[in-house]
Amino acid sequence: MTISPPSHLLPEDARGFLARCGLADRDLQVFAADASRRQYTRLVGRDVVLMDDRHDPSGFAAYLQVSAHLNEMGLSAPRVLHAEPDPGLALLEDFGDDTYARCLGSGSDEEHLYALAVDALLHLHHHPKGPAIERPLYDMEVHLDELSIFSRWYAPAMRPNLDIATFDKAWRALWSAALRPVADRYETLVLRDFHIDNLMLLPGREGVRACGLLDFQDAILGPCEYDLVSLLQDARRDIDPDLEERLFQRYCAGAPDMLGNVEQIRQRYALLGAQRHARILGVFVRLHQKDGKSRYLPFMPRVLTQFEQALATAGLDEISGFLDDTLGDWRDLAKISDITAG
Repeated sequence: MTISPPSHLLPEDARGFLARCGLADRDLQVFAADASRRQYTRLVGRDVVLMDDRHDPSGFAAYLQVSAHLNEMGLSAPRVLHAEPDPGLALLEDFGDDTYARCLGSGSDEEHLYALAVDALLHLHHHPKGPAIERPLYDMEVHLDELSIFSRWYAPAMRPNLDIATFDKAWRALWSAALRPVADRYETLVLRDFHIDNLMLLPGREGVRACGLLDFQDAILGPCEYDLVSLLQDARRDIDPDLEERLFQRYCAGAPDMLGNVEQIRQRYALLGAQRHARILGVFVRLHQKDGKSRYLPFMPRVLTQFEQALATAGLDEISGFLDDTLGDWRDLAKISDITAG
């Protein structure tokens, strides 16, 4: 969804930025905001987008860095045409409106789109320059800090009188043991939010460049399987289990040798899935309770199911038992006010 305000309603520094780029007084389309404070505005008829990321200077710098890196490797990220770090404004290449979410909603070939995204991941994971970028490391501490979001938000929503500090200490200890096979693996650039809302179909491009990549400023160096989980176990959309397995096998058939055999990849896929789904459950509760953003609540039943399945596949019975013992009916999403079935 977009709204189209006159250009004079932009902040003064943004108007000045556009004027310096020779783009003053253009018709605009403002893209609906996501979970961040970043704002994108299309300059109609010019194939460019204004990115305003003034609230996150480090994220702005990371966007410029990662965009250049992805394009250098033969992938498609919006090219940065002009940027001014102060106040955090950039002109980006406009990839149009064909997000994967929109294409799938209009009946495009589901398996073709997902296969293209899997191939883009394989291209990234095989590229020798994939990890050759200065980015934070997805080490054990980062994994555990993300899991603490579950402790601080989801767990007390299930049990309001919970001693959060005591829960979190035990929670982190369990995961510290469970995540040893995936922590401290810095094999590739992990985009972290590799899902249908951040993927674009670019019909005029060939091969993996037809898959446009968005929202990668939080990229980190970590395990290859993480983005595969983001794609195939999406919080926003169900994927038929048979299709998920075919796409998983497609990835395994082309995976770098360093990842080992199919079952080794599957185990890390399940471990990372369980970690990711736990974090997302906490994030969605936080967005609802702290930020008043309730539009993510309908996704929670799906994420909860994905979390339970990943725990089972990864053999994390001790973690499941811990949740049963400490939170009681931790699957009862009705305890979160205003939640609706997804």
